[in-house]
Amino acid sequence: MRIALDAMGGDHAPDPNIEGALAALSSSEDLQILLVGDRALLESRLSVLGGHDRMTIVESDGYVGMEEKPTVALRQKPNCSIVRCWQLMANKEADAVVSAGNTGAVVAAGLRTRLFLKGVKRPGIAVTLPNLKGSSVLIDVGANPAARPEHLVQYAVMGNIYAKEILGIASPRIGLMNIGSEEGKGNELYRETHVQLSKSSLKESYIGNVEGRGLYQGEADVVICEGFVGNVILKVSEGMAEFLLKTVAGTLMGALDQEREKAGAVLQQLASKYRYQESGGAPLLGIDGSCIICHGSSDGHSIVNAIKMAHAMKSHHINSQIVEQLAGSATVAE
Repeated sequence: MRIALDAMGGDHAPDPNIEGALAALSSSEDLQILLVGDRALLESRLSVLGGHDRMTIVESDGYVGMEEKPTVALRQKPNCSIVRCWQLMANKEADAVVSAGNTGAVVAAGLRTRLFLKGVKRPGIAVTLPNLKGSSVLIDVGANPAARPEHLVQYAVMGNIYAKEILGIASPRIGLMNIGSEEGKGNELYRETHVQLSKSSLKESYIGNVEGRGLYQGEADVVICEGFVGNVILKVSEGMAEFLLKTVAGTLMGALDQEREKAGAVLQQLASKYRYQESGGAPLLGIDGSCIICHGSSDGHSIVNAIKMAHAMKSHHINSQIVEQLAGSATVAE
């Protein structure tokens, strides 16, 4: 499998990307890494960190900073690292794109290629979140803030497949994020989506509206929403998780003053279970290929897991299943 890795993406690039690529290559014999970025810089860092015969540098011109406006930056830097990654996949020179760079730029560069799977109207970003019963998939968390009902129905199809194949949930329960569980709640987008899901091929798996608190209660295995709402949920969840861990840590360490080492170990175990590095990144579902969007603060461990995720998506034939199921439903684009 060939991975186009945005070596310039992330808060601490390029070192975590290189370290993650080297670790991934050492554990997989069928993997090739196309390290996309500034050739001189990458060669310099590889001379320090080490290289690999299955790693190739692909030169790009600039990169999109984390604080830059995606559309402006992509217009000003048409050959930047994330654009080159998407070009490699569009030209069938890579099977997947992995980036810890500016999320908006990653999505915008991908949408510009129109590299959509057959039948997909709008790709969506899916994240895996923990809940009291295990894990659930939330889609979309930022790719499509101006969604229409048919887009959300397609997200249900894609999220359902992802939950089955990657999370191993045999019969995922699908819920629609809303301000109330009762039928008729929400604005026109959510009311119409509810009607369409109730009549869709997924009607047997659709459990109806799910309120915000239901996400972490595990009321549904796949939760659907448009990108604006999903992104707010994701960012609030990240902030709340950090707040709770720090609050619990302070209280626990104070209460167990005589057993600080044991308390620290418990907290470390708890934090490692839920930290974003363990999932690697969030897939942009609906793309002809794979795109894994990583957190800007990703370390080498996170990059390894993102590469593993891209490999898993290919080995589980996620894309072919999406195309097949959309072809048999009313959500296929005209």
